[in-house]
Amino acid sequence: MPNTASAKKRLRQNSKLRIHNRAAKSNMRSQIRRVREAVEAGDSELAQTEFKTAQKKIDRAASKNLIHRNAAARTKSRLVALLKSVG
Repeated sequence: MPNTASAKKRLRQNSKLRIHNRAAKSNMRSQIRRVREAVEAGDSELAQTEFKTAQKKIDRAASKNLIHRNAAARTKSRLVALLKSVG
């Protein structure tokens, strides 16, 4: 348990930020899943629109250090390859 006032405040801040980060990361993963589902369904137009949204969420997660920038680039690259296979 934190003893000082500043340590208590950091604990509160970290708890809030952890919840926020988990939500953002989960949201990003859900969007990636939507792209993959659209590709599996064979709907290239829906897949394109879902990819645009996914790309924004991946880039935002990378800029906020939720995921590594190379992991973001790799994920986007794989999604683009998946889109090209369908369309």
